[in-house]
Amino acid sequence: MEEDKKSKDWSPESSSHPSAYEADMHVVHRTFTSRLADSFRRDPNASVTRSASFSAADGKGYDAEAAAQATALSPLLRKLKGRHLQMIAIGGSIGTGLFVGSGKALAYGGPASLLLAFTLTGCMMYCTVQALGELAVLFPVAGSFASYSTRFLVSQAPVTLFHRPKSNSFQDPAWGFAMGWNYALNWLTVLPLEIVSASITVDYWVWVMPGGARYLINGEEQVQNIGLNAAWVSIFLVLIVLINFFGVKGYGEAEFVFSIVKVTAVIGYILLGVLINIMGGVDSAGRPNASYMGFRLWHHPGAFHNGFKGLCSTFVTAAFAFAGTELVGLAAAETENPRKALPTAIKQVFWRITLFYIVSLLIVGTLVPYDDPRLLNGKNSADAKASPFVISIQNAGVEVLPSVMNCVIMISVLSVGNSAIYGSSRTLAALAEQRQAPAFLAYIDRKGRPLYAIIIASVLGLLAYLAATHKQQDAFNWMLALSGLSSIFTWGSICLAHIRFRHAWILQGHTLDELAFRSPVGVIGSWIGLTFNILVLIAQFWTGFSPVGWQKMTVNQRIVDFFQAYLAAPLVVIMYVGYKLLMKTKVLKARDMDLFTGKREFNVRGLVEEERADRMWWPRWKKLYKFFC
Repeated sequence: MEEDKKSKDWSPESSSHPSAYEADMHVVHRTFTSRLADSFRRDPNASVTRSASFSAADGKGYDAEAAAQATALSPLLRKLKGRHLQMIAIGGSIGTGLFVGSGKALAYGGPASLLLAFTLTGCMMYCTVQALGELAVLFPVAGSFASYSTRFLVSQAPVTLFHRPKSNSFQDPAWGFAMGWNYALNWLTVLPLEIVSASITVDYWVWVMPGGARYLINGEEQVQNIGLNAAWVSIFLVLIVLINFFGVKGYGEAEFVFSIVKVTAVIGYILLGVLINIMGGVDSAGRPNASYMGFRLWHHPGAFHNGFKGLCSTFVTAAFAFAGTELVGLAAAETENPRKALPTAIKQVFWRITLFYIVSLLIVGTLVPYDDPRLLNGKNSADAKASPFVISIQNAGVEVLPSVMNCVIMISVLSVGNSAIYGSSRTLAALAEQRQAPAFLAYIDRKGRPLYAIIIASVLGLLAYLAATHKQQDAFNWMLALSGLSSIFTWGSICLAHIRFRHAWILQGHTLDELAFRSPVGVIGSWIGLTFNILVLIAQFWTGFSPVGWQKMTVNQRIVDFFQAYLAAPLVVIMYVGYKLLMKTKVLKARDMDLFTGKREFNVRGLVEEERADRMWWPRWKKLYKFFC
């Protein structure tokens, strides 16, 4: 009875202990906070990285099989879906290289050189991405092409159809080491570079606003926007870092949205450009008129400018504009079904090259003369005042759309910055898993985030605060120099790895029917891509040493311009030669390649044959559509 009385008299207010509801809420609260804390703890599967070793001093040599297993078994989460890959492929590299950099290329080479350079570079990129797709579908490993450079350009114990290479065999990861760090440094410098660019795009509205504060530097009028730039740097940096801390799904969703905006803008500009060309353009003095344009500007002032050197200069700009295309292959390790999603995404490159680059630049070349002084007024690759897209809209007398295009340029810059943290962090983690970088960078938490690599990339983003100083332009130029030729080396290495892989695949008794995805351009396409990349390196050396208008430059200006144009090349050579001399590595033979470790699916031949048999019954229109899409 007394117990019943006590139970009746009990109330939340009279109890010194929490009620059942309060206790449950405490558990819920504790569970949420503990889950948040646990998400940053190391994934237990990440212990596979401890098996890889590259120390020559231990007398064991480079354990390539362990390194390959480390990248293949990386605990990165496979959260990317087909729609993410498709939008990354379509709009991933659409950025300032197209929207703004094309203006400088137009001024140096003329509309015909601009179109020719982007078309040939696009053909090279199509071949390169197809080769990457074939490798990434078969080996969707962390680090992708950096790992392929190590794997297919190394020396190891003999391999046969029934014999895997033994561990601790001496190998040559020197080129993979150089390519991995080259790619990582590229993105590490691109992050502050793009944040600086994003803050500079804000200056566009300061210029167009009446009464904007300005000051003089070396006799040139500049925007007084230093404090505002620092504020925008903070906003952009925090936004990009937060997106990447949401993991690969956050990156995928952000790029999905960014790419939709960029693709919509380019399609809208193409339609607008056609209307402007038909209904009215500009006269020889740059004044708007209402006459049909056609290809009038190809006749006066002309289709080409500065001859062959002008054409070579546009090749360099085209290569910069296509940078980031290879991220599709890097994302393969975090894709749910790379064998199904990756080939479809790879084929989207055709449409991006055709529609977004070739068609849009063809229209630009008919609306903006190459001698328009505004094309060279921009001091960097994100200056909307020098964008031929913006200039062509201004010439048509449309007042609102230039600001809209500047917003698109800003979104493009943020998209590249977002990709910078993703690309650098995944590459650093893969290098660490192969023991080609400090081991702590291989730390991957339970949400699949390479945590320390993301932190390192984010911290280097603080260099963007140089935008809040009067050395803004110098900082921009030298960061751009570090990343200038990086993509050329990356693309050439992809093509070379594919050539070596195909040779070893046939030599070791395999057939092409065993490949889940086969590059439609094959080895010939990879040879074309490799050759073209070498030619671009030669052209860049020539235009860097003797740029257009070098007669008017001082010796010091020419030296600075050369190093800003070619700085990435000596860095790659130093990393490769230094590693090779230190590790005393050897060159790989095709018969010795390991074609087993890290394959996502070993028995795909039957599945592929079923799919090919099913395609035999497709109507012709569907076969044509699936070939391109």
